[in-house]
Amino acid sequence: MLRKLLSVISILILSVSSIYAQDSTAKGSLTLSGSVDAYYRYNFQNAKEHGKLNNLTSFTNSQNSFELGMASVKADYAIGKVDAVLDLGFGKRAAEFSYNDAGALAAIKQAYISYSPSEKVKFTFGKWGTHVGYELLDAYLNRNYSMSYMFSYGPFFHTGLKADVTVSKNFAFMLGVANPTDMVTANFSKKTFLGQIHVNTTDGKLGAYLNYVGGKDMSDNSISQVDAVVTGIISSKFNIGYNGTIKSVKPAEGSKGSFYGSALYLNFDPTSVFGLTARGEIFNDKDAVAGIGSNIFQATLSANIHIDNLTIIPEFRVDAAKDPVFYKNSDVSTPSLKNAGQFILGLTYHF
Repeated sequence: MLRKLLSVISILILSVSSIYAQDSTAKGSLTLSGSVDAYYRYNFQNAKEHGKLNNLTSFTNSQNSFELGMASVKADYAIGKVDAVLDLGFGKRAAEFSYNDAGALAAIKQAYISYSPSEKVKFTFGKWGTHVGYELLDAYLNRNYSMSYMFSYGPFFHTGLKADVTVSKNFAFMLGVANPTDMVTANFSKKTFLGQIHVNTTDGKLGAYLNYVGGKDMSDNSISQVDAVVTGIISSKFNIGYNGTIKSVKPAEGSKGSFYGSALYLNFDPTSVFGLTARGEIFNDKDAVAGIGSNIFQATLSANIHIDNLTIIPEFRVDAAKDPVFYKNSDVSTPSLKNAGQFILGLTYHF
């Protein structure tokens, strides 16, 4: 497999070199964009005195505190058939995203080079955000500010090589090979295989993605995750989204375990200034693959108030588990609550 990968890389390098040799005067275009987000979170059980924040999902690990989420800047330079992207993020959100890295490397959200030999084929080499799931890293791209369990315990990013192929207006697919999930550096490790199938209706009102990640992690455990995303436009003011996933882990020694999740997103925009999103999610981690060891249901209601490129997101969320996994104020070492409620006020701005 390594020989084949090296052969593909060599072909790409020779092809790109040929392009520049043919036209040394070619000029490209640079696009700059970015975003900033911040939030305030209050957990109604108020367990902060003992360091228990009652937060089991990503990016909102605080209590009764104003927090910077992430400041982000993205540079995209395209010339001919080649595109290079450098996407940097600073803050707790970026640090949690690149949790295996430190220093300057942790600030690199994405860094990749793409080459499109034709309009229907694109090769990408580097680090990019995962294809798995409905939600995204950048806060301004989500309608809820808090994150789902499936996002929090699924892949964040991949580092490797992938090929995106557009067969027709209604069908496309992606194949790739990468380091183990969320690893920029993975010397001597076995690789992970990536896949995606995308179908949509001709009018664009219904689309579906079937995603796959499989291979070995850094502990030599066998992992396999199948994920589905479906989006539908009901009207100009109402659309829905669905995400379902199942991940299996088989340790090098020990018994196999898995978790699965299912979430529905209802998005309603009565005006261009105001919108509502209701998210309901079931997350089953009875095998403690994600470290929770229980079944959880979470319901989130978020408003989106738009003022130009600024979005204000007041949000209420309730998490309810089958077993005690949350802490009340008097708990020190053992959780005694099966549910926890929270309020978040999030702000996002993009340019």
